[in-house]
Amino acid sequence: MPIKSFSNKLNAILDDQQDIITIGTGFGGSYGPAEGPLWWHEDDSLIFSDIHSSKRMSWRQGSEPTVVAENTHQANGLTRDLEGRLLICEQAKKRLVRQESDGSVTVIASNFQGKPFNRTNDVVVTTYGSIYFTDPWNRRNMLTESDLQVAGVYRVSRDLGTLTLLVSDFVHPNGLAFSPDEKLLYVNDSRRGIIRSFEVTGAGILNMASDNIFCDLNGPGSGVPDGMKVDSLGNVYCGGSGGLWIIDPSGEPLGIIEHGESATTNVGFGGANWDLLFFTTETTVGYVKLKIKGTQVPI
Repeated sequence: MPIKSFSNKLNAILDDQQDIITIGTGFGGSYGPAEGPLWWHEDDSLIFSDIHSSKRMSWRQGSEPTVVAENTHQANGLTRDLEGRLLICEQAKKRLVRQESDGSVTVIASNFQGKPFNRTNDVVVTTYGSIYFTDPWNRRNMLTESDLQVAGVYRVSRDLGTLTLLVSDFVHPNGLAFSPDEKLLYVNDSRRGIIRSFEVTGAGILNMASDNIFCDLNGPGSGVPDGMKVDSLGNVYCGGSGGLWIIDPSGEPLGIIEHGESATTNVGFGGANWDLLFFTTETTVGYVKLKIKGTQVPI
């Protein structure tokens, strides 16, 4: 079966005998894969980025994915703020933006200390409205003095008035997600093949003394840690060697969804009961059904 179990704990999360449902294929290319799956609850649809084609796609049950936005500046990670507005990491423009209800765009962050970001990647919002995002290097060996010299993890305050560099020692920071109580922030390092965890202070800053390797996702199969989500019980879902890993809150790998693609690029929860686990790969988008609820995005 396409779901490999390491522990009987996996039975409480999903049926490992189920088939993986593919909802679209043929995405991606040299500039980037399918990415950023985000459930839009108001119309029961999934939206996601096709980075290579610089398009945003939408899918509903029983239909094929359709284009809902073009010229998205190679948009990557997507999420929503507390008001339900779409937040977008625009790789090509090296910025994080917000799409307003009238279709206009508000730039949330485009530089740090006057230097443009490298390649904004993924984004998450807390229940307090703070925005956290990653900015990995694009081509480190081509950096000049005018470029940022760090691959960073950043926080933007809810009023957008304060931008803070939280961590600067990642090789390639990528996906990020909070524990259900938001006391831990998980950030993966794609190049090292690991997920790191940090305690979050009351001010939303990271306690660097708590820096810990939560899980090592290296192995003989293709794929690295990329986009990441945490369900309502604290289980972590992240791409890694061989497919999409499911990890319990203690860091124990429970199983791998072996979808057969070269890499899992991101994941997201959706469906009427938030119990569908969507995933994107280099070329496809698919899902499996969970027995528990994922974490909802603001609606």
